[in-house]
Amino acid sequence: MRSIPVAATLPLSLLSLFPTVLGAPSESLSDARSREVLAGDLLRRATPNSPSGGYAPATVDCPSEKPTIRDAATLSPSETAWLKKRRVNTLDPMMAFFKLANISDFDAANYVQSNSNNLSIVPNVGIAVSGGGYRALLNGAGFIAAADARTPGSTDAGGIGNLLQASTYLAGLSGGGWLVGSIFANNFSTIPELRDGEDGSSLWKFGDSIIKGPDESGLSILNTAQYWYDIADQVDEKRKAGYGISITDYWGRALSYQLINDRDGGPSYTFSSIADADNFANADTPMPILVADERHPGESIISLNSTVYEFNPWEMGSFDPTVFGFAPMKYVGSNFSNGVVPDNGKCVRGFDQYGYVMGTSSSLFNQILIQAGGADLPDVILDPITSILESVGKDEDDIAEWRPNPFFKYHPDTNGNANTELLTLIDGGEDLQNIPLHPLIQPIRAVDVIFAVDSSADTEHNFPNGTALRASYERSRGDIGNGTKFPAVPDAETFINLGLNQKPTFFGCDTSEFTDNDKDANIPPLIVYVPLTPYSAYSNASTFDPTYPDADRNAFIENGYNVATMGNGTVDAQWPACAACAVLSRSLERTGTDIPETCRSCFQRYCWNGTMDSTPVGEYNPEPILGLTALGAGVSMKAGGLVWGVVGAATVLAIAL
Repeated sequence: MRSIPVAATLPLSLLSLFPTVLGAPSESLSDARSREVLAGDLLRRATPNSPSGGYAPATVDCPSEKPTIRDAATLSPSETAWLKKRRVNTLDPMMAFFKLANISDFDAANYVQSNSNNLSIVPNVGIAVSGGGYRALLNGAGFIAAADARTPGSTDAGGIGNLLQASTYLAGLSGGGWLVGSIFANNFSTIPELRDGEDGSSLWKFGDSIIKGPDESGLSILNTAQYWYDIADQVDEKRKAGYGISITDYWGRALSYQLINDRDGGPSYTFSSIADADNFANADTPMPILVADERHPGESIISLNSTVYEFNPWEMGSFDPTVFGFAPMKYVGSNFSNGVVPDNGKCVRGFDQYGYVMGTSSSLFNQILIQAGGADLPDVILDPITSILESVGKDEDDIAEWRPNPFFKYHPDTNGNANTELLTLIDGGEDLQNIPLHPLIQPIRAVDVIFAVDSSADTEHNFPNGTALRASYERSRGDIGNGTKFPAVPDAETFINLGLNQKPTFFGCDTSEFTDNDKDANIPPLIVYVPLTPYSAYSNASTFDPTYPDADRNAFIENGYNVATMGNGTVDAQWPACAACAVLSRSLERTGTDIPETCRSCFQRYCWNGTMDSTPVGEYNPEPILGLTALGAGVSMKAGGLVWGVVGAATVLAIAL
């Protein structure tokens, strides 16, 4: 098996001559200008608004109109009102994205401008970032950096900058949820800002594992023992307040030290506070969504029929026919029964603690704490974890306890957890739907295109082979799909044999597979599948690898940038135009607009046309497309035939052909 690159082979003085599209990996992004930006933006975070002032939820007076569970037949009034602003706010960046893409035989920017008074015509874009631990966070970060107009170089030739600003939704799951959660917990910061952090911060310092803890935590410097004592104290506050504790509490707390730029990982931050941030309230950012699965009592295997839950700034709940309801995120700890808080019931705030939501979506990683054991964890943490394991059993060590169950007595005929006061949620990828597509394929959200960033470890060497897409496709064909549709996708062998997992691939180009002679049929989004593959670094690390030195972290992000841009246009100079054609596809079809020849050519190259090749596959371990670069502190390069190739303002390392 190839290992990830770790050896230094280029001197730092040489590296400094070739700045990357993300800025130089060490001090060059810590200059006076960046420090000024960080001090101004990175420090303005989501709100630490838990009424307890800490990690524990707290009982509060109910508002005059008590919170209720709403039916999922519509979008929430909050999302509906927000969308009216957001769709308008995507117009200018979408036009900028189209101008950069330069579809030579079609004025896409003018198409958007001409239809700006009819937003049902303007493309509605979503981005979904898969799970896969830190591998997924870092690869996804590279994609987001490439799509973000604020990243230096992203709007140069070969770039896809402004795609993020033109998007309506940004969904994450497990490791991808860490990325999405961290971006919004830190004031929608850019990837270079998150990567480089600031003095005295443990933000994105992945060189120290979660077990060891940070060298520094926001305003404080800790040793390992003090770090775990602080976490134990925080979780104990929740226990003393009368709430059940799961291993996910400890996992989410530890995770937050790396992802939230505040002292002790911001124990009083809530996920619902995102809705109060000015940039989100003004619809200047996409809407973040995290995903988890439901586990029924006594269930050990999670199937495709499991209920999928989403967390957004206003609500948590599910569109699935089992629950088909949403609870107000701000009050999820309240004593709901049959959809209402009884007259004598209490209202609670702070249960939606930010790290706990991220931990719920990634509860599979409770295993990191369990496997650490007594050799690495102090008794103050080991003892309660051992007690929890003895209580729930090894088959349920990955659960997050949501007690009281917001959906208690709600839809009892279909809701398998309706009669239990405990709602058990788990990692959103445990049903194999490791890309959070579920919230974005709901017809009511009318998304036209989803950029699906897949960092799944489906193969022996931790590369994706379309398993997540197949799971979503199979699920859509059953009753649990509840009217959602999904494009057909081939088997794993075809993905590998046809190279569909080594380049972006479009699924659902031919909409006749959905209509069946019904012109009014629901047409699902076009899926732009963007799989992890080596361009400039072997970023196929193990899902449970807990430690990433800065050199590897930076190289993994850079590889993700190259994946998103196809080597900044060096592999296919028309890739930005083809990505733009994918964004336009559903809209052009709705309006009966002739498909430009450029787009026809793109669709021929990138659309899966139904061809199958199920020949058995042996070892799958692809070669790097550009050759290995030394983008971190000198990551090992592939030997032989290396040249520096300059594209626009970006410098990339390419294999001489």
